[in-house]
Amino acid sequence: MDSRDEEKQEMDRNGGRRDDGVAPLPTDALEAVVQDIEDAGGAYEEAPEYEGSVGRTMFDTPYSEDGTVTALMSKENIEDVPRQSLVRIKCVDDGRSYLGAVVKDPFAEPDGLRADSPILVSVTVRGIVLQPKHHGRVQVEIIGEELDDGAVVAPRRRPLPNSPVFVLDGDETARVLGTGGNVRLGVADGQEDLEVRAPADSKMVFPRHVGILGTTGGGKSTTVSGQVAQHQKVGTAVVLFDTEGEYTAINESTDDEHMKLALARRELEPEGVDDTYVYHLVGRETANPDHPDLRSFRLDFSELSPYAFKEILGLTDVQETRFFQAYEACKLLLRGLGIFPERDNRAEERAALEVDELKTGYPRMTLSHLLDVGGAILHGVAHTEGDPRIFNAIFRNDRELFDRRVSTVRTDSAPSWRVLMGKLWRLHRLNIFDNRGAQSVDYEAMLQPGRVSIVDLSDMESTEVRNMVIAQILKGIQRQQDRNYQVARVVGERPTSTMVFIEEAHEFLSAQRIRSMPVLFEQVARIARRGRKRWLGLVFVIQLPQHLPDEVLRLINNWVLHKIGDSNVVSRLRRSIGGLDDSLWSNLPNLAPGQAVVSFTNLSRPLMVAIDPTPCKLLMVE
Repeated sequence: MDSRDEEKQEMDRNGGRRDDGVAPLPTDALEAVVQDIEDAGGAYEEAPEYEGSVGRTMFDTPYSEDGTVTALMSKENIEDVPRQSLVRIKCVDDGRSYLGAVVKDPFAEPDGLRADSPILVSVTVRGIVLQPKHHGRVQVEIIGEELDDGAVVAPRRRPLPNSPVFVLDGDETARVLGTGGNVRLGVADGQEDLEVRAPADSKMVFPRHVGILGTTGGGKSTTVSGQVAQHQKVGTAVVLFDTEGEYTAINESTDDEHMKLALARRELEPEGVDDTYVYHLVGRETANPDHPDLRSFRLDFSELSPYAFKEILGLTDVQETRFFQAYEACKLLLRGLGIFPERDNRAEERAALEVDELKTGYPRMTLSHLLDVGGAILHGVAHTEGDPRIFNAIFRNDRELFDRRVSTVRTDSAPSWRVLMGKLWRLHRLNIFDNRGAQSVDYEAMLQPGRVSIVDLSDMESTEVRNMVIAQILKGIQRQQDRNYQVARVVGERPTSTMVFIEEAHEFLSAQRIRSMPVLFEQVARIARRGRKRWLGLVFVIQLPQHLPDEVLRLINNWVLHKIGDSNVVSRLRRSIGGLDDSLWSNLPNLAPGQAVVSFTNLSRPLMVAIDPTPCKLLMVE
């Protein structure tokens, strides 16, 4: 007995009515409907083209936006389409296939009602449980149109309404987004099975420079230390300018309980960074005196361009004139005494003619040499009685030549000479230039594969000294990487990649400093341009991006954007960083610690990423 017979017997018992009191349809009408269904081919079955789809595209409305479509789905499929998911839209009518990305969260909407309809508002306010049937809605940004050969090109049309929408699996999503590589950043926000990585062995990624931006507490330190650890593992040479000393203990595993829990959730282990060395300027303390590999170093006056030096000192025009008068006289003295170039040394004679003082200083000149020359000039200008005091034996031993060279300097204005000499003596008393008790930085050792060199700047209150340290080491790194590149070319190999992290880069390269120090900025820009070809990448870590000039922003191709609340800064970054959709920009001021918008050259589109917790120890210096 089928259900219709049972229903007929039940109605006979109830006087021709069903239990619910509703009169049944006439039998002949039901039979006509059944016949119509059979004539039409039987009960409805979903077309094969829609099998496996999670939703369908909707008709456009007057509020639709170019490049996006709306997709609807049943409530059972809402959680299958999280934000940032990649989808494939297959148009059944014209056979076209599109790839898209979900840019606005799946929203739950009631069927046949507005979400703010009076009835729903009333029952919600009064605490009455009313769960009407509902569906999901997402906004999909079209990435491109798929061709028959698998290539993806710019779309020329929009997906048609009622087209099936399919969610790409993890492997295909990673392939389309280009998230593969040997340096892991984290996982895509909302998709914990999608790791976001970048290839350290691709010349199109890390040598193209990185910007890590965000306000205090946004997670920049976690990102930096995690990236240092990742690069060390793949054999990159890492140099980190540490302004606060917080990275000087990354050789140890983290002891932060919250960080350990976060690592466990990602199935990662706490661990320190191998092969780390902490460099500190001679006479200055380090934030981690217990580090097993501490190296003190000195500055070499001959390594600094005199033009960059005078910019860092902030000399006035008059003081600058005096400085170069003393500098030129000192060069003539060193040549005349055979210090550089050495007598009868043709190689050094040629090198002396090729010295580019916009890039470097005069070989073998020390700050003490310059002080002797400047002091003697001031002695004569001020008409001081007696002979000037000479500190360098090489000058005392040939006093006739020394006096003759100094006397050729035609100058006046003793006050400007006194101010200049006061600034030079202040630097000299720091005992950081040409100090015989310390070694110069060994750049060849610093740029060995997998070596992490942390330059601790935490005990340097003077911005002038800090900038001199950064300027000299950057120049030394560039010179050594050039050598490594040339050697590698001869043997047909790739040189060791080098990444240089500059913490608080806005202090070193602020808009104000660039205007007053164009030579110093040009040195950095030259490193950035040449580094791309020589596997030398710069990472600018910036807490106050509003102070960063456009000239620096133009050097950066890869971005990690943590929380930035200043709307003016966000507007400015939007003009410099392409490819981010409006939803990512709107989320930027509200990112949680550890969240970041990542835009790397290996990614086909920017992503919201949950950055991996750092496995190593950070010293949270106040």
